[in-house]
Amino acid sequence: MDFIDESKIYVQAGNGGNGCCSFRREKYVPKGGPDGGDGGRGGDVIVEASTRVHTLLDQRYHPHYKAERGQHGKGKNCTGRSGRDLVITVPVGTIIRDAQTGDIVADLVKEGQSAVIARGGSGGRGNARFATPTLQAPRYCEPGEPGEVKEFVLELKLLADVGLVGFPNAGKSTLISRVSSARPKIADYPFTTLTPNLGMVRWKDRDFVMADIPGIIEGAHTGVGLGLRFLRHIERTRIILYLIDLSPDTERDPRDEFTVLRRELQAYSPELVERKQLVVLNKCDLPEARQRAGEVVAFVKDRGYPCFTASAASGEGLAEIQDEIIRILYG
Repeated sequence: MDFIDESKIYVQAGNGGNGCCSFRREKYVPKGGPDGGDGGRGGDVIVEASTRVHTLLDQRYHPHYKAERGQHGKGKNCTGRSGRDLVITVPVGTIIRDAQTGDIVADLVKEGQSAVIARGGSGGRGNARFATPTLQAPRYCEPGEPGEVKEFVLELKLLADVGLVGFPNAGKSTLISRVSSARPKIADYPFTTLTPNLGMVRWKDRDFVMADIPGIIEGAHTGVGLGLRFLRHIERTRIILYLIDLSPDTERDPRDEFTVLRRELQAYSPELVERKQLVVLNKCDLPEARQRAGEVVAFVKDRGYPCFTASAASGEGLAEIQDEIIRILYG
């Protein structure tokens, strides 16, 4: 399934039904009076968050939504049936913005949370409503009001306890596949991961959700390398885990790599660097990486960040990292 985290939708609430102009006609009742019923109300368009869906794929390929209109009123004071509401199901973590103004209409962060984004029109009044002592036979009624027509942009921001941040090919997918049941694509080339992956981690009778964010590169906060689309998925994470590649194959200095990653997050949102942050030096099962780990650990700790050495491939050091995450999340 394609991971779609942004979509534009066009919605139309149901129109209200027209009121009815009718008069009672029965044998032996020559002047029965007006009995036109009201029209039914149009259906609303509602967006509801659900954990059963994980992408905005449906909204991308089916962007038009129209709720049912209200039925027209009938004689004998029969009110028309109201139109059914239309419910659009989206993933938990979806933000709804007005396409014209950019204002946030709703932020759905819980299972079952919903918001009415377009209201149906009211039904028109039948001629029975207009009867008065001085106007006993009104011959007019009201049309139903039109339902609201609007455009919205849906944005999905993943909800996770831990967000993995690192340069491409740093080993994030290997790490999440090692500690959780997630099975992202893993290969020995940059940008293997192009969509975020979520994994549920069970460790020492505690659970937490880890998100594997696609690789961040310098300039990501300005949109380089689809950085803006990737960075928004860590906005809701409680812990940011920097994964730094220590293998001799990388041309980047690990200290510069950490500095660039932190600078990109701060430039994107200053609030992110105020979150709890951990640094993991990956691929330390390699002799060359183990030799350079000491100076990098000292560099990171001098800046006030907890630092761990590990190997996502062999599992070395992952227990200590998960212990620290549980300690932060559960106290």
